[in-house]
Amino acid sequence: MILISCPDCGPRDETEFHYGGQAHVPYPEDPSALSDEEWGRYLFYRENTKGIFAERWVHSAGCRKWFNVLRDTVTYRIAAVYRNGEPRPSLDGDPQ
Repeated sequence: MILISCPDCGPRDETEFHYGGQAHVPYPEDPSALSDEEWGRYLFYRENTKGIFAERWVHSAGCRKWFNVLRDTVTYRIAAVYRNGEPRPSLDGDPQ
């Protein structure tokens, strides 16, 4: 079990949340100008980091708000939780 600390509701069991993929993926400025390959890369290609990874989560069984989590993909340890729009926190040894 992973305990996730929602920025608005506090610590809750992971079953109350849904994973939303990699955080900080910017939407293309002009999507209609992209080729099919470029659009496909935007939609489907994501980093597969071993270690600290920035993820999006939604508290689907609570406040229903989206937020970001820095989680270690090896140990599942959550290193930081922060709201959308806030800068990614710096961690010691984190390559970002």
